Amino acid sequence: MVKKSKLIIDKKERRALGVHLTSVDIFLKYIFPEIKNKLNEYIWVDLYAGEGNLLLPILNEIPLEERVNFFENHIYLFDVQAEMVTKCIKNANSYGIPIEIAKKNIKVRDNLETFPEFLKNNELPIFHVTNPPYLYLGYIRKHKETQKYLKYFKADNEGYQDLYQIAMINDLRNNIENLIYIIPSNFLFGASVSNKFRQDFLKYYKILKMIIFETKIFEFTGTNICIGFFKRKKVPKAEPIEFNGVKFKNRDEMKSKNYILKPKFKYRAGSEFDEFLENYRTRNPTKVKYYLLKEEVSRNKGNNQISVIDANNYKNNEYKRLNLQVNDVLKEKIESNILYVQTVDKGSIEGRVGLSVIAEDFGIKGIYVSSNTYRTHPIQIFFKPQISIDCQILLKNYFNFILEYFRKELDSEFLTTYKYSNAEYTRKYLGLTQVRGLIETFPIVKIDLKSKNRLKSLILKKDFDEILKVLKNLKSMSE
Repeated sequence: MVKKSKLIIDKKERRALGVHLTSVDIFLKYIFPEIKNKLNEYIWVDLYAGEGNLLLPILNEIPLEERVNFFENHIYLFDVQAEMVTKCIKNANSYGIPIEIAKKNIKVRDNLETFPEFLKNNELPIFHVTNPPYLYLGYIRKHKETQKYLKYFKADNEGYQDLYQIAMINDLRNNIENLIYIIPSNFLFGASVSNKFRQDFLKYYKILKMIIFETKIFEFTGTNICIGFFKRKKVPKAEPIEFNGVKFKNRDEMKSKNYILKPKFKYRAGSEFDEFLENYRTRNPTKVKYYLLKEEVSRNKGNNQISVIDANNYKNNEYKRLNLQVNDVLKEKIESNILYVQTVDKGSIEGRVGLSVIAEDFGIKGIYVSSNTYRTHPIQIFFKPQISIDCQILLKNYFNFILEYFRKELDSEFLTTYKYSNAEYTRKYLGLTQVRGLIETFPIVKIDLKSKNRLKSLILKKDFDEILKVLKNLKSMSE
């Protein structure tokens, strides 16, 4: 059971500080076994220590008569909040460290702004173990109480997206060799939020191991986290990084997997899906457009009545239905494009992301956007050149089969985690760029009747390898 902090921080303040207090249990179970044979070889530092629960438990392994001396020479703890430092000092005292001695090595300091240079003067190398603050730049910009953190993202830090990235890049710039970080799992699986940072950081560090949690770990946040064990490379190099990852789907279910992160795909885990999109993109893919927008309807008013739902008006578990008056051109466009994409898992197996038929799910012809577009709403898809209804049905079945195949093979890691919930699986988000990329692997324009029937049969049989052969053959014929 995760131990609750005795320090009371209200939700808004906790969010504003990016604070997620670390349990002693997390340290003892997942981190300590990796370092217990190295305790005398390093100075153990936590620059964002909170109550000190990531390092102070080390003292239980040190004989009581040696404990004070070990603390003085091997443990340094810092935090930006004075009240947390006070708590940390009291915590150290509970392990037998006199208050005055504890105060010498536990200090108030803003280590996101500057690194404590004096630590580098120690004869022993630094080993940094920490659960840094994490707060996404988008959130920081939107809230007055967090805008003070914008200063960390200027100059050399421009382009980074989270406070934890600032913490890690500071360690890189100060040549810290060994790191253990508890960070959001978007470090591995995020796209735009982490691409630049991974490319910069993993040129200098290799990953020794990752422990990944797809279950709630911290009391006050649903953010999925991972514990990363990093070691600095002897020579900086952009190269594939291979490591073992252990993933917990819940407290008891664990699976181990070998990961290979490739520079070509910005070191993002699950890049096998991206490789498929790249390798099987058709020569002349159909163009894809999203959304039936209010502006387009206004430009194409006419005498034809067409039934739609309003994606911006969702009440009592259903979308509001409307009848639009449109001209012949727009009527034909709406009625001949029957598919929509659901980009967010609903939390049940039947509600996973993918393509579906508008009329089957909503009993209408189109999905209207009356105000702002949102990527998480159902989104109607428009093809140019237009493709037949029969081809769209085949595309839907192909798309959903390929998507589910990779979700199973890659444990959905190529998708973005939408949010923590109590669903039977971790809910994921499918990016519109990924939707377009997968559609572009389907040879809509060049497919002949024989290949079409072959694909239909193979999708029913769920024969991925044979589908690849069909795609390869059609691609080679078009080149």
